[in-house]
Amino acid sequence: MGSVVVMGTQWGDEGKGKIVDYLAEQADVVVRYQGGNNAGHTVVVGGEEFKLHLLPSGILYNGKTCLIGNGVVIDPGVLLKEIKGVQARGIDTSGLKISNRAHVIMPYHRLLDEAEEIARGDFKIGTTKRGIGPCYMDKNSRCGIRIVDLMDAEEFALVLKRNIEAKNRLLKCMYDMDGFDYETVKAEYLAYAEQLRPYVADTSYELNESIDAGEKVLFEGAQATLLDLDHGTYPYVTSSHPIAGGVCVGAGIGPTKIGKVVGVVKAYTTRVGEGPFPSELHDAVGDHIRERGHEYGTTTGRPRRCGWLDARVVRYAGKLSGIDYMAITRLDILDEMKTLKICVGYTYKGQPLNEFPASLKVLAEVEPVYEELPGWQSDTTAIRRYEDLPLNARRYLERLSEAAEIKIGIVSVGPRRDQTMILHEMFA
Repeated sequence: MGSVVVMGTQWGDEGKGKIVDYLAEQADVVVRYQGGNNAGHTVVVGGEEFKLHLLPSGILYNGKTCLIGNGVVIDPGVLLKEIKGVQARGIDTSGLKISNRAHVIMPYHRLLDEAEEIARGDFKIGTTKRGIGPCYMDKNSRCGIRIVDLMDAEEFALVLKRNIEAKNRLLKCMYDMDGFDYETVKAEYLAYAEQLRPYVADTSYELNESIDAGEKVLFEGAQATLLDLDHGTYPYVTSSHPIAGGVCVGAGIGPTKIGKVVGVVKAYTTRVGEGPFPSELHDAVGDHIRERGHEYGTTTGRPRRCGWLDARVVRYAGKLSGIDYMAITRLDILDEMKTLKICVGYTYKGQPLNEFPASLKVLAEVEPVYEELPGWQSDTTAIRRYEDLPLNARRYLERLSEAAEIKIGIVSVGPRRDQTMILHEMFA
């Protein structure tokens, strides 16, 4: 079947944008199925860098249909700025379509996100304060505003008035903050509606038509497995479902229409925000990885926490999403290191722990079981065939594959499209 899901296996920032961009050349349709502008993908095309937050990475190819699914929450101002930004750089956005069922991030969502994070104090989650969580909360509380509502000025005005009144009371009573003026917000968002109207469609219908017609479809996840609302390190998670199962709900297709699942794995581990991180490095090695890999958030600029590659995390992701192949990124960042470690398991209170723990208290107390491997200490960025990688680099990757119980499908040794080795064709 010609549909492929690309999703993250760790805590995000694995380089999914580069893998999606590479595979998008073969696809007819590229779909973003969850998250909001709290995620960011950096893609390098011909030496030119693009930072994408809501637009599917396939937008950088002419002639592709790019869908933003119903599972995404959309800040219209941010999306329009992104559309205009890529248009100014010569990118054609005529193939973009936005789900009429996607929910809209409002100004009160952003303010509530910030207020709630401040109120948590030492227990803060580490959100991007972009309003994503509060928007998903309204969606589940059945008081959200969808794109289809925004397109109907009369319906939008009714729902907005109720919401503004409720959110202003909440902001004043809970956080002693001033609220929003109804007429100002209404005018701002109705102006957004007219600019977005040409892109709005029933994306689930169009997507199913494309799959049934035999077109090649690429599903692009944001964030990653350990940020999944149900299966991640709760509560230090996002508010949606980045795992492969999230495709069905977030894009509006049945599970039988998913072909292959590709899990993107960074060759080491990073995480942004709070929460336990068993293989985290608090030393010069971690600092070296951060600086060499420029591990700072695409969306926020926050420094990422860095650690050894955790194969137990990747194995957990593989089981949850039925991952067929790993796409391993940023191998070149490890080129200079003399010795490497892979976490292949955990012990808890002296006993082996087979499952990935749901309890953060347990996860914070596990002891990682490491295997030490020799580094290759040579430049891999010009290598284009897996067989030409240094022997120790291949041993490192193959040990990960063995420990995670997932085959290697793609290996990346740099940000450019040509710095990619394909071991298995994904759309075959």
